Amino acid sequence: MGIGGGIALLVIGAILSFGVADRIEGINLTVIGYICMGGGLIALIAAMALNAQRTNTTHREVVERHDNPPAPRV
Repeated sequence: MGIGGGIALLVIGAILSFGVADRIEGINLTVIGYICMGGGLIALIAAMALNAQRTNTTHREVVERHDNPPAPRV
């Protein structure tokens, strides 16, 4: 999902919670907005943790040198 998906869920949840005044019978848009904001927050934290873990990896390159080839067998 990534950082963008987490931010998108936060924004959609905030719009549903605080910006929508319509009523749909049997559906509470405020609660759905809070659930979206919670999911967005979890997704944002997970994406940042995975990104921080990815930057801490190190890579080592091994170069084998063969300056003096072995003598041919007779």
